[in-house]
Amino acid sequence: MTIWAIVPAAGIGLRLGSTIPKQYLPLAGKPVVQHSLERLAALDGIDSIVVPVHRDDRWHQQLAVAGTELEFIAGGGERQQSVLNALQHISGRATDADWVLVHDAVRPCVRVADMENLLQCVAGHDCGGLLGAPVVSTLKRVDSDRLVQETLDRKNCWQAYTPQVFRYGLLKQALEQAIAEGVAVTDEASALEAAGYNPLMVEGDHLNIKITHESDLRLAAMILQQQEELDGSA
Repeated sequence: MTIWAIVPAAGIGLRLGSTIPKQYLPLAGKPVVQHSLERLAALDGIDSIVVPVHRDDRWHQQLAVAGTELEFIAGGGERQQSVLNALQHISGRATDADWVLVHDAVRPCVRVADMENLLQCVAGHDCGGLLGAPVVSTLKRVDSDRLVQETLDRKNCWQAYTPQVFRYGLLKQALEQAIAEGVAVTDEASALEAAGYNPLMVEGDHLNIKITHESDLRLAAMILQQQEELDGSA
């Protein structure tokens, strides 16, 4: 089974009040994205990782993973374009049936065992799937003034995580279609959904958090330390 890995890292958002993009902020002695790359590289079958970066990105030069090639390419203005750029970059090397695993640069705590389980679960699926976890908090729908309008049934609601893994041909076609039709997609799964497919949700560790706020960095540091103490690895 051939697996291609993509880590979109073209964002330059400074929401944490830093002077550098959040994927390069220090976490347990390394940039956030370095942890994410190392987790992916620990998967059997991952020999190279395509990393779309912003044209003005000067931080990616510090990144390296022993035994795994990092292919840096130009990213796009939106995530979907960055991923499509990466798919086009490997065109000619990848076949339509190959798996493409896309992971957020700012999810450094994903467990290798969860990714291995994801790949096993989607092996016989028609398009692929993603890691996630059932919603545990009560969901409220609010209006533009943040006034609660209703309480939503969370019974069948899941939080979507990454990695998300799909067949190369289907993912490329779905992203091209979404961009051509002006459909806004927030992740790869939503592109497949818009194309009429039903990705498989695979439960993963709920501590597979996304770094968005400053407090997430502190939480991620504790999670990484706990993971290391429990099993010495991801």
